[in-house]
Amino acid sequence: MSLPSRATIYEVGPRDGLQNVSQAVSTDAKVAFVDALTQAGLSAIEVTSFVSPKVVPQLADGADVMARVRRRAGVRYPVLVPNEKGLDAALAAGAREMAVFTAASESFNKRNVNASVADSIDRFRPVARRTLDAGLRLRGYVSTAFGCPFQGDVPVEDVVIVVQLLADLGCHEISVGDTIGVADPAQVRRVVEALGARFDLAHVALHVHDTWGRALANVVAGLECGITTFDSSAGGLGGCPFAPGATGNVATEDVVDLLHRMGVATGVDLERLVDASLAFEAATGIPLPSRVLAAVRARRSRAGCA
Repeated sequence: MSLPSRATIYEVGPRDGLQNVSQAVSTDAKVAFVDALTQAGLSAIEVTSFVSPKVVPQLADGADVMARVRRRAGVRYPVLVPNEKGLDAALAAGAREMAVFTAASESFNKRNVNASVADSIDRFRPVARRTLDAGLRLRGYVSTAFGCPFQGDVPVEDVVIVVQLLADLGCHEISVGDTIGVADPAQVRRVVEALGARFDLAHVALHVHDTWGRALANVVAGLECGITTFDSSAGGLGGCPFAPGATGNVATEDVVDLLHRMGVATGVDLERLVDASLAFEAATGIPLPSRVLAAVRARRSRAGCA
């Protein structure tokens, strides 16, 4: 099976990664992290979320972070918004791309945002309209597309239906997520093939977690089926605070290294990316589980002892 020559890495560490970290991380550290990721060549970096600070206190400084990051031309700096209040704050902070979120599982959506899937879509209609009327990009997230911590299995058709709802809102890109990291490559192929029969996969992203150690295999399965955009988190930072037992996002370093070795370009400088994650780890004391980081630490340690 032929592979694409290039793939896009959509970096979620500063938002999705940090929202699951309980210890306080300074605004300075967050800004430095985003700036280092920009320097590493990431073309899309989700900077923060404008949800209520009562819900995600870690990201209460989102406006300050957005004001201070050094934006590079050609790089996307999206933010997550839950409603019009969040949109107002994001626009005031200068955001040029918004992301909205729902789930393929009714039970997860009700636990997460206290609304049915249909109600959550209705909540996003004014957000979508205002975002698109302003000429800005809109991204949509579909959580629990491969399994739900409350419901269990999620039918493929439910995923297709929710992706269609987000497409109808006008989302330029829709990220399909394995929120609790239970997917396997065969399941990824089933879901992606079903989506490919209805949608242009150039506008579909895959968002995998590594809870059961299958994230990279799932990336390969998605790649083979036509996915060319992959969400990942530098260092493997974070998970989902609303999904019990769900551990980290797939590490950006691990995805980039894998794609490069398979001959798929990303535009990301892996060494600079590693340095960005190691600097964040040193500044915050948060251990990062990326396999590539572990290998680089070992290599640098051996070199230092030589």
